[in-house]
Amino acid sequence: MVLLFALVGATGAVKPAQAATTHTPIIFVHGLGGSASNFTFIEGFLARQGWSSNEMYAIDLPTKNGVQTLNAAAIRNLVDDVLARTGSTKVNIVAHSMGGANSLYYILNYGGASKVDKLITLGGANRLTTNRAPDGVNVTSIYTLNDQIVSNYLSNLDGANNIRIYGVMHIGLLANSTVNGHILDALQQ
Repeated sequence: MVLLFALVGATGAVKPAQAATTHTPIIFVHGLGGSASNFTFIEGFLARQGWSSNEMYAIDLPTKNGVQTLNAAAIRNLVDDVLARTGSTKVNIVAHSMGGANSLYYILNYGGASKVDKLITLGGANRLTTNRAPDGVNVTSIYTLNDQIVSNYLSNLDGANNIRIYGVMHIGLLANSTVNGHILDALQQ
């Protein structure tokens, strides 16, 4: 009864309860032609490491062809929603391929620098947006020498923790135990 009373405002409308979180919430941002479901394996791995479902959110970007202004606005909206839902002051972003460039565009041009603690890109086309990690955001770029879709040059950012791995293709970055280990390390730094 007391809990119900706390959730009901003066007008009698139910207010959304803030979800208690142990970890900084994570937002997953897919690449060109991708979808939120691209991160199923990474989400499963992080769940086994202790992240709960109210700490992980994946976005389906409005344009699958990389229109950064529209995608950055959608990322901004989700970040603001997640911050309001969880009561957290910042989020972490894990992005694949063009999702890295879109996330950087959000951080640099849509107010994300004050709302993102860590950005982890997987085969990110990062240099399509900038050649330098944004100030105040801890950036890790994980990329593979075997990537035949995004050039290693585009993934590597000045001022970032750049991690080059071998033997994994571009799409394989989304379902690889070595990559998962690097993601976990970056999230825990």
